[in-house]
Amino acid sequence: MEERKEQGYNIICGRNPVLEAVRSGREIDRLLVAHGVSGGSVTAIIAKCKQKGILIKEVSPQKLDYYCSGANHQGVAVLFAEQEYCTVEDILSYAKEKNQKPFIIICDEIEDPHNLGAIIRTAEACGVHGIIIPKRRSASLNATVAKSASGALEYMKVARVTNIPNTIDMLKENGVWVFGADMDGDGYEKIDFDCPTALVIGNEGKGIGTLTAKKCDQIVSLPMCGKINSLNASVAAGVLMYEVVRKRS
Repeated sequence: MEERKEQGYNIICGRNPVLEAVRSGREIDRLLVAHGVSGGSVTAIIAKCKQKGILIKEVSPQKLDYYCSGANHQGVAVLFAEQEYCTVEDILSYAKEKNQKPFIIICDEIEDPHNLGAIIRTAEACGVHGIIIPKRRSASLNATVAKSASGALEYMKVARVTNIPNTIDMLKENGVWVFGADMDGDGYEKIDFDCPTALVIGNEGKGIGTLTAKKCDQIVSLPMCGKINSLNASVAAGVLMYEVVRKRS
């Protein structure tokens, strides 16, 4: 099996190794397919990845050569994060083991790896039990995220899910109150966070998705006293996380 490293990812290339990696249930970030490659086992690989909801990206043969450092990739490769993902159940179990009310951060399509890394760093400092990210339209646990987290990624549980609204439903079924951060919400200082809590932090430009916002128990906002109407996602997340810490202390 050809396995290499590139920009914080592990890489497996070659048709048979890639097919076995997909079949094994390994947490794969994306499948790379060279332009013009199709048929045979490649068709089977693409079908299997679609079935598992794995992101598929077409790249030039030269780009794939670069990723695979010249190895015989046969037109396909898969990338997977160096850091292992956990499940949402793992996060809830971890809070239970510590005999603490769950404290979870949900990143709704945070695409900037620096923002995700900064959120992870602050979350670890605040005693957050785990972070949830979506499989699509989100930064993955790559080297930039790890560097921005300044070591905190080694101690933080991160779950990657297919559907954020469905995950919110699951959390609510487990007694977790879900608070979405948005400028059209109730003042954060008025909220009693001394309960099982999940904070939803939205995309850097679009904010929280419409369906995600509808699933939240309550929308909370930070006061904006200047001429701009929003904060960097990681800054807003940090303020809200420390408010949860303050209310629980």
